[in-house]
Parts: sequence; C-alpha cells; structure tokens
Amino acid sequence: MTSHDGTLRVLSTSDLAGIDISLADVVDTVEGAYRTLHAGRSDNPRKLTVKPQDGHSVSYAMLGRDGTRDVVAIKTSYKHGLGKSRDEQHYYTALTIYDDITGLPVAMMDCSRIGSLRTPAVSALIARECARPGARSALVIGTGTQGRLALPFLLTTLPGLERLMVFGTHSEGIAAVRDQLRAHFPDREVEFVTDVRAAACDADVIVATAGPHTPAAVESSWLEPGALSILVGHGLAPSTLHRADRVIATSEAQMNVTGTDMADAEGELPAVDAEFPPVIAGLTAGRNHAQERIFAYNSGLVVTDIALGHRFAQLALARNLGTEVALWK
Repeated sequence: MTSHDGTLRVLSTSDLAGIDISLADVVDTVEGAYRTLHAGRSDNPRKLTVKPQDGHSVSYAMLGRDGTRDVVAIKTSYKHGLGKSRDEQHYYTALTIYDDITGLPVAMMDCSRIGSLRTPAVSALIARECARPGARSALVIGTGTQGRLALPFLLTTLPGLERLMVFGTHSEGIAAVRDQLRAHFPDREVEFVTDVRAAACDADVIVATAGPHTPAAVESSWLEPGALSILVGHGLAPSTLHRADRVIATSEAQMNVTGTDMADAEGELPAVDAEFPPVIAGLTAGRNHAQERIFAYNSGLVVTDIALGHRFAQLALARNLGTEVALWK
C-alpha cells in the first residue's frame, strides 16, 4: 500500500470524509496503539511546541513510530488567531506516514478528521477504565470538534449510560451534537443544560472539550464521590485536578507542557498517579475504589494518530482515493 518511489499519495479532507469507519473500529485501533506503546514496541517522543510571545498562534510537531504497523510518521499542527472567535481562527494539521519495511512513503493526509475521532475515542477508553461501576450519567462541556462525537464514543464503551447532558454556547455546535448522536444512536436523546453546576453534580463522567473562552469552570466541590473528570480542552477548574483522589494522564510529560493553565497559585501541577498506557494494558488500576474522584488529562499521543491515520490510508488506498504527487522527482 506504499506509494511509488519518488511519489507521495496525498489524501485531502474530501478524500477522507467519504470513508466509512465505525466508532468501534476507531476505538479498537486507538486501544491497539496504546497497548503497543506500553509493550515497548512503539516510540512516542515528547512533542515540540512553538508559540510567539503574544500568544496569537501555536504550532506543534510530533514524530513517532508504530511497532505493530511498522510505520513511521510525523504530525504537524498549526493554529492561528487564538484570541479570536472560532470562526476567525485558522487551523491546519497534517500527517505524513512512511512504511518502515519498504522505506517508501505511504501517504500524506489532512489530520483533522483523524484528530476529531482519535481524541473522543481516547476519552471513551479512559471512561471505560476509570468511571465508577454502574456509571449512568455523562456531561460533555463544549460543542466544537471534540465535543460533537464525545457522547457517541462514550456510548460505544459505556453502553449503560442513561442520562446524556451537554453544555454549549454555540447554536451550530449544539445542532451538530444532536445530529451526531442521532446518526450513531438514533434511539438516544441528549439533554442540553444551562446550569453547569447542577449538571456536574449529577454526572458520573464529565468530558470537558470547550474552547478557552467557555464560561464553564466546574469546581471540585461540585462533584459527587466517584465522579470522573476528563480534560480535553477547557471547562474544568484547577481544583478538579488538585483535589482529585487520583490523577491519570495519557502522558505526564505532555501534561506538564500543555496543562499549565491548570497549575496552582505557585505554578505547580500535582504528580500523576498513573499514566494511561499501563492502565489500558491492565497492569495498573484505573480506579481503586468506587468513591474516588478521578481527574484524567487527555492530551493525545501521536502513536494514536499514526495508527488511525494508517487505518484511514489503508481504506483510502483500497478505494484508490487521493492524488499521486511526484514530490521527489
């Protein structure tokens, strides 16, 4: 499935948009990436970050290797206009994959759909491993790219959820959340809430995906014993981290780099009790007892992007999608 020597298969946003992939397939692919990483067969170095002093943009570069798929890839991410509204921001992300057996390129692709699937899949896996037994209610904060599929993925790993709540401030996002839930679970209904505190008090699982301008800031004192709070974007106050009984992170190193907005008055972050790869491998407990308030930091690992990107490349190349570019000729 590699490109010819000297050429590169480019998969555009529209190429990837037409590929059908089930939520269960995404979850399985992401879970496999975590298991391979924990087994020591993959490499996931710390991401490189560049941000100007005025904070108007941020860019990342992430390199990794998947030892099961025998591929190497680099992901780049660039967002401009961080102080502006969502409609005024510019965001570009791309993934380039190479076959580490043949030494040839596999594909270069827009990574936006991969990220929109990978991140909520990770949150759903965290919920599966760390939610208290018998969890019945979930609250999603935010209706942007990461919030729109949060509930369908949670229902994929926690089918026993009964009450599904969402807090959002954008009408377009609220409509998209409803559409996505109906598309994947047509028999389920979502409740849009305006009182974040009351909703948080009733939630067994909270997934905070909002942007930096959200009015939501859930405090630890609002949470019931046993609640699980997962931070993806914004929507949780630092107290949910600092007063948690247990702290889980996909990567403690990444949390220390990208989670500084959750630091205490001294600029410190608490130590992580467990990273997620050994949790998903079954070697470390996600939860020790039902009453623990758990905080989980989902920063994403590039090996999950690589695994899911490679899966998309397989499906795309089987349909002969994309454009061959003679980049090295």
